[in-house]
Amino acid sequence: MNILLRIVVRVAITVALMIFDGRAGAVSPTDPAGTWVTEDGRARIRLERCGLGRDRICGFIVWMKTPLDARGQPLRDSENPDPDKRARALLGHQLIMGLEATPEGRFVGEIYNAEDGKRYAVSLWREAADKLKLKGCLIRFLCQTQTWQQSLDVQPGQLVGLTGDVNGPRADKEWAAAPPPKPAQVKAK
Repeated sequence: MNILLRIVVRVAITVALMIFDGRAGAVSPTDPAGTWVTEDGRARIRLERCGLGRDRICGFIVWMKTPLDARGQPLRDSENPDPDKRARALLGHQLIMGLEATPEGRFVGEIYNAEDGKRYAVSLWREAADKLKLKGCLIRFLCQTQTWQQSLDVQPGQLVGLTGDVNGPRADKEWAAAPPPKPAQVKAK
């Protein structure tokens, strides 16, 4: 089966599971899931549910205006404090780490900045159906807010596969989907 057909089949299965689970079309107005264009237009970030209870929000770079360096090689996470992550491509990596919902309809947690290899406090919320506000803070009183626009189209080079698939973004190991628990085995006497 070719790769495009496999992706289409997986997406169809995911949608069907959501419908039968009762979650399709029931996205709350505060749910930030979707693909968003950053304020400067240099990247598209896909936000999706993550964590064991699927109650957190993770974000992945799924498109970059300039994904290659001057030598034509993929831009790498060279500033990452974890030496094992410095060789990974920026396209497809996780930058938003399991944000938690607040009673006000916002999501708070950390965002990773590959330009300096540091994590910062962040909160995000939907300002309108197609606009997302993201507020990042270096320290409590030194913050910046951006507006991201929702994107429904696909650009050339954009990752469209499910997270963890060949043509999709890759979650950091602490946020990767956990395998389902193995059923308990009953021993015969």
